[in-house]
Amino acid sequence: MKNNEIKINEKITISNNLPLSVIAGPCIIESKAKAFSTAENLKNICSELKVNFIFKASYDKANRSSIDSFRGPGLEKGLEILSYIKNTLKVPVITDVHCAYDVKKVAEVADFIQIPAFLCRQTDLIIACAKTNLPVNVKKGQFLAPEDTLQIINKIKACKNNKISLTERGSSFGYRNLIVDFRSIEIMKNFGYPVIFDATHSVQKPGGFGTSSGGDRQFVFPLAKAAAAVGIAALFVEVHPNPDKALSDGANSIDFKMFKNILQEVVKIDRIIKKK
Repeated sequence: MKNNEIKINEKITISNNLPLSVIAGPCIIESKAKAFSTAENLKNICSELKVNFIFKASYDKANRSSIDSFRGPGLEKGLEILSYIKNTLKVPVITDVHCAYDVKKVAEVADFIQIPAFLCRQTDLIIACAKTNLPVNVKKGQFLAPEDTLQIINKIKACKNNKISLTERGSSFGYRNLIVDFRSIEIMKNFGYPVIFDATHSVQKPGGFGTSSGGDRQFVFPLAKAAAAVGIAALFVEVHPNPDKALSDGANSIDFKMFKNILQEVVKIDRIIKKK
């Protein structure tokens, strides 16, 4: 099995065989000050633990449960904030795109482009992202078998882009519930590309509160440890200064203290597994 590496920027490379990297940040940019403060705190924690850090946040969440849900600052303002964080803190950034129209402008700022789970089979969006020649992270839809991601890989490769990663974030298990089948990580790793585990969306309860999603953040820690034991390229987590007050995904987000506690243990497991 080949094991492709992806260079995110000049300093960070992710691979299933390299030390774990972390993709972390709030679900949505709520304000410039809050996003910057969150990124700064996360960078400091990752620096202390000697872990590569990629900041994540969405400028617009087009898949909110309710018409009244907060979606973010929008494309122009959101990219301005991401650019500020990237250049001031010297950290790479990843953000998700929900329509092909946004891709060109996003590519001017982002180091890493993400395709959301709900849109992982949208060919035009995939092709637009692939043609930027940036690394493309595809979240496996809750409705897909892991084997189905091979066709997504083929769409990206058809655009002469081999900088691909796949993210496991749980599978639909009845109504408003997700479950993680850890075989999925191994199956997707066999395609030869970095596999990321999204520990916070995996505990989400889609639409669990009716007008918003619920979640069980107490299970983030055990799932993150289990994924590290299987072996992953990166851990994806949504972190908020006060998750219960977050404007999106609060029920499955974690705070800084929980983030540090999880990362300390996950890094230990990652080092043991990759020594083997």
